[in-house]
Amino acid sequence: MAKEELNLLWEMIGLRYASHPWHGVSIGEHAPDEVAVYVEVVPTDTVKYEIDKESGFLKVDRPQKFSNYFPALYGFIPQTYCGERVADLCRTKTGRKDVMGDSDPLDICILTERNIDHGNLLVKAIPIGGFRMIDNGEADDKIIAILKNDEVYQHWRDVEYVPETLIARLKHYFLTYEDMPGSIGSKKTEITHIYSREEAHGVIRRSIEDYQDLFGNIEEKLTDALRDVLDIEGIKRYLRSDKSK
Repeated sequence: MAKEELNLLWEMIGLRYASHPWHGVSIGEHAPDEVAVYVEVVPTDTVKYEIDKESGFLKVDRPQKFSNYFPALYGFIPQTYCGERVADLCRTKTGRKDVMGDSDPLDICILTERNIDHGNLLVKAIPIGGFRMIDNGEADDKIIAILKNDEVYQHWRDVEYVPETLIARLKHYFLTYEDMPGSIGSKKTEITHIYSREEAHGVIRRSIEDYQDLFGNIEEKLTDALRDVLDIEGIKRYLRSDKSK
């Protein structure tokens, strides 16, 4: 199938169907320095939302417990996956031998001074560090980033520039947001390290490799499938007739 025909097919598919936020959105050509992010939760949400992996729609996960609110935009980096490579880095850094990947896309918190009042949107973010979190024996890293071109925070190029009070808020949220009254501390969640921009880049690269190991190149697979089932000669005739108009 010629490149011109493929471009037309993808354009027509894009007009008819929305891309899956996890699989159908590019991480961006400048990753890991700059990444695309799908935002699921914003600070004003009283309900925790998350992506439905099968359909790509945003769904209600659970109401926020107590008066917890998330102190940043929260979502995931498309076309990433926390599998064996991410888990291996966690095992190496912590000395834990039994840690597995959590089988989810890589989570990310985005700091911004702007009020964004709803999720289900895409933004560009600059990773500056992260938390190494272990949730019930699974590597559940949280990348820390700033919103691209944020007027206040754009000069924070590494997590060391983030005020300790803000880091404490983020840590508190992740360590307590699933607790029910009377059961604080019962969940086996811990943050073992806060790491730098350089290490965050390493985690992102590994999560991209984990994604490729599991899913391969989605666009190439779809292209091969289209090549097998579509009427190529019919597409060529359509292109010729469209150009003649």
